[in-house]
Amino acid sequence: MSPFISHMAPALEEAHAAAARGEVPVGAVVVSPSGEVVARAGNRTRELNDPSAHAEVLAIRAACAAAGSERLPDHDIYVTLEPCPMCAMVISAARIRRLYYGAADPKSGGVAQGPRIFSHPQCHHVPEIYDGLCAEEAELLLKSFFAERR
Repeated sequence: MSPFISHMAPALEEAHAAAARGEVPVGAVVVSPSGEVVARAGNRTRELNDPSAHAEVLAIRAACAAAGSERLPDHDIYVTLEPCPMCAMVISAARIRRLYYGAADPKSGGVAQGPRIFSHPQCHHVPEIYDGLCAEEAELLLKSFFAERR
């Protein structure tokens, strides 16, 4: 078994880029079975006038397009913030193998908080879940972003 290599750094880069665009600073990357980052995105809901343009959704769309498939078995996703319920369902529908995320989201999370999508009996696929990766950095970025706007 190969050693674990975190891909949170490029996800955090995407989150910083999102913040620079005035978007909520969340970033995501999709990683292939070989460990290659095949897609990356940050939130673009305001820029695209699209409430579904969350980092996870955009990264999964790009990865699916690159793979020529609506499913990404054996792919992993790294996200700086706990996915919301919508994003958790997209992760499930895409059959993502593993979800790694940074900061918990007590207000809008859908994995360990709130509706806990992957625990629902109608959820057809449950990824392996690993939380807390670079959580402090991701949380600080979010808190700083919102503090500047209040």
